[in-house]
Amino acid sequence: MSLRELVVLGTSSAVPTRHRNHNGYLLLWDGQGFLFDPGEGTQRQMTLAGVGSHDVTWICVTHFHGDHCLGVPGVIQRIARDGVAHPVQAAYPAGGETYWRRLRHASVFADTQVIAERPVSGERATFDAGPVALTARPLSHPVESYGYRIDEPDGRRMLPGLLRERGVEGPAISRLQREGTVTAPDGSAVRLEDCSEPRPGQSAAFVMDTRLCDGVFALAEGVDLLVIESTFLSGEAALATDYGHLTAAHAGRVAAESGVRRLVLTHISERYGPADEPRFVDEARAFFDGDIVLARDLARVPVPRRP
Repeated sequence: MSLRELVVLGTSSAVPTRHRNHNGYLLLWDGQGFLFDPGEGTQRQMTLAGVGSHDVTWICVTHFHGDHCLGVPGVIQRIARDGVAHPVQAAYPAGGETYWRRLRHASVFADTQVIAERPVSGERATFDAGPVALTARPLSHPVESYGYRIDEPDGRRMLPGLLRERGVEGPAISRLQREGTVTAPDGSAVRLEDCSEPRPGQSAAFVMDTRLCDGVFALAEGVDLLVIESTFLSGEAALATDYGHLTAAHAGRVAAESGVRRLVLTHISERYGPADEPRFVDEARAFFDGDIVLARDLARVPVPRRP
């Protein structure tokens, strides 16, 4: 059975707190592992969450502010130490190549050859990531920043009642899915579309430090799971704009206007304590009446299944 869930490794913004580690998010998807924005402490948080270096197939950095990337050296050195044999792709803003090199070779260690670099530039970059497409789009932040989106190709859902009517069963069902047509016991040709219906692929988006901009809405459009920064409450909206961030209300608006199914609020400023946390959900709820999760360190959030 496929596993599609977000493992939350850290949820703070620039400064970690007693309750929130620096950023870190591992999206597990059918054997792929997309590690987004590993901040300080990510290696230890992975251990606490019960995931490891062998689960990582992509490292995706949105930008090179420290809370989003200072865990890169530890993660890569752990990949090397653990002898990870599969390729690990690394996507990051091309304009930050100097910072990537510093992080990639931050200290002396027995290096690994499995890291394959995929610098991102332009208005849109799309990569083949096995069972999904990984797309990066620029965001609006004081430094070059990109958000990421994962899309599964559309498929078809088999309809048991129609399969029975046409006498298609057992291995013939798999052959019908692979080849698009099979011969029924009565000699008639059965097409895939005769016994199935369209099934939209699942999708997820990861939006970190940014003001509201076209890229935010393009990334969020119609996704099943939106992980989005909600650094401030609305009382600090002007400060959020000045520093290139979103409020919880902004996140709720994005989710509502984009048709998101599950909204995950994260990247919470250290100025807010546990008593303030319900306000983040309340402010997002004023715009979005769907499923809202306030991310907590080490939580697991499933990608919602399509109906």
